[in-house]
Amino acid sequence: MSDHSALLIIDVQKAMFPVGDGVYKGETVIDNLQKLIRQARTEGVPVIYIQHDNGKGTPLERGTDGWHIHRDIKPLNEDLVVEKQTPDAFHQTHLESILTERSINHLCITGMQTELCVDTTTRRAFSLGFDVTLISDGHSTFDTDHLKAEQIIQHHNDLLVWFARTQEANEVDFCEIHI
Repeated sequence: MSDHSALLIIDVQKAMFPVGDGVYKGETVIDNLQKLIRQARTEGVPVIYIQHDNGKGTPLERGTDGWHIHRDIKPLNEDLVVEKQTPDAFHQTHLESILTERSINHLCITGMQTELCVDTTTRRAFSLGFDVTLISDGHSTFDTDHLKAEQIIQHHNDLLVWFARTQEANEVDFCEIHI
């Protein structure tokens, strides 16, 4: 078991998975997250959920139905939940202090949205000195007017190698992560 790793799940909330629409390979991402969560819990690796509050009147407004973590990956009592209001999971949150208190120096990053919160948090984690693994098939997004979600995800998997190693979910072995 790696005593120094954590699985970070960013913004995988109900509103991010609209019924019948949107999230590129959403079911696959949820399946991959379920496997990673099971493995992390088995190995004693902390699972940390990041939960976005986008403000009053939005689908991700704190306390609304859409704000809750996706039902298929709900946190357990021993899991940690960190609330945020910006794309950066470290900005004005207690995430860094949680990681420091637990001597965590390696993060496996997953979640929503690739080009926003996943990208920003990956870069910030690297800048703060964390060793980062981006789970290349553990994050997703939506099509935009200019790019397909698949293109956005591939672009970020390619670009973020400057800040993290990339690894597919089925390749992750928390026992093999040596810091």
